[in-house]
Amino acid sequence: FPLGGYVKMFGENPDEQAGAESEASRSFAHKPVWNRFFIVLAGPLFNLLFSVVIFFFIFLFMGVPEDQDSTTIGKVGEESPAFSAGLKPGDTIVAIDNMAIIEWIDVLNTVKESNGAELEFVVRRDGAELAFPVTPAIDSVRNVFGEEVEQRFMIGIVKEEVIEYQRVGPFRAILDAFWQTWMFIYLTFMGVVKIIQNVVPASELGGPILIAQIAGEQARAGWLNLLYFMSLLSVNLGILNLLPIPVLDGGHLVFLTLEGIRRKPLNERAQIIAQQVGIALLGTLMIFVFYNDIVRIFTS
Repeated sequence: FPLGGYVKMFGENPDEQAGAESEASRSFAHKPVWNRFFIVLAGPLFNLLFSVVIFFFIFLFMGVPEDQDSTTIGKVGEESPAFSAGLKPGDTIVAIDNMAIIEWIDVLNTVKESNGAELEFVVRRDGAELAFPVTPAIDSVRNVFGEEVEQRFMIGIVKEEVIEYQRVGPFRAILDAFWQTWMFIYLTFMGVVKIIQNVVPASELGGPILIAQIAGEQARAGWLNLLYFMSLLSVNLGILNLLPIPVLDGGHLVFLTLEGIRRKPLNERAQIIAQQVGIALLGTLMIFVFYNDIVRIFTS
């Protein structure tokens, strides 16, 4: 049943009889509040650390991926100025308006500063140099969540992605592993925020079916892609488990924090009601993501 993992610890229910006095010391309920806090935190924390471990071994044995600069076009947007002018993926930009192009940033700056004036692109294609007049148009620049961050002159091309792996030692590998995991944590957290703000539509949420589909796609693309997806999934589980919803670890941490501040546990009835609300929320969410997954199958 795709309902997550759960471990019931000895003495988790304060009403349970610990039995012998020697057993009481092992009981969860008899531990100090700070001890129980870190026991509960351990689950999501190790979800995050698992991502660090994955990236450490990737970077140590494969190397750290570094994007290599290029002036070759990777993609051309349909109905874009570049598409209309005749530019194609694989074209290498040699010059714009008789100015030599050395780096991709030169392309971006020249187009941005054109103010919509026609530019002559000289590209190398199949060993020959060809000239194409291209007129930039105002378009929106969007972030990873689809939000508009600025408008500027563009022609609708994307740089060819050239990745090379640089071999590094253990110290650099562990630093980069923490950094990459932190980026996944940030994106996951901001993803939750953007869904709450309705920037990202709730229809984008997926459940076990979508996870299985993506895992299959990544496995077919190669073991490296699959490891990256495993890391992202582990971070997602860790962050979502920390949400302050009763039943989840984040909800338990809120209860324990309040217990530490008040010097006594919350009223048992209040905890039961909160747990029931949490179960209802999770149940509703589970039904919703399954619905999204099924609709996605029949409409994709």
